[in-house]
Formats: sequence, C-alpha cells, structure tokens
Amino acid sequence: MMNQTVDEFNRAGSRMAGDIKTVIADGEELLKAAADVPGEGFAAVRQKFEEKFANARAKLADASRAAIEKTRETAAATDAYVHHSPWTAVGVAAAAGILIGILAARR
Repeated sequence: MMNQTVDEFNRAGSRMAGDIKTVIADGEELLKAAADVPGEGFAAVRQKFEEKFANARAKLADASRAAIEKTRETAAATDAYVHHSPWTAVGVAAAAGILIGILAARR
C-alpha cells in the first residue's frame, strides 16, 4: 500500500516536473524569438529577463530536489513506523475514518 502511494506520488511529481520543463522551454523559445527584435531598450529588458529566468530555473531545480528528498525521507519513515507498529497505524487510520465520517454526516 505504501509503495503504491509512493509510486503515485513519484508519477505526479514527474508529470509536474515535465510541465515545468515545458514552461521553461516555452520561455526559452520566447527569448530566442525576442532576440530578433531591434531596439536598445528592448535588449536591456531582454537581458534582465534572461537573468531572472535563469535564476528562477536554478531555484526551482534546488527546491524540487529538496522537496523530493524530504518526501522520500517522510515516506520511508512512515513505512518503517507502520511496519514496526501496524496496530497503532490501523487504530489511527480507523479513528481518522470515524472522525471524517462524523464530520461528513453533519453536512
């Protein structure tokens, strides 16, 4: 069950990373197309945009690496806890289910 959840999370993360890469590629194409537009002021703005774009790309890569690593650590810790204390995990899941059921019934 835990491996299935981790696999689903990894697939969702991969799709999101693919979407972000598409946005970055589209931005790079926009910059290349803007390179042909004449004008001194436009060149300065284009240069500034390129710098901010490069910084954003680097920060995104760093943040996604950290988030993925933290998620893997959390999933591993949860998996280990459930294997060491299965009845506690079942009790917590049952209590959460009952609480959600009570809240849903009130609406």
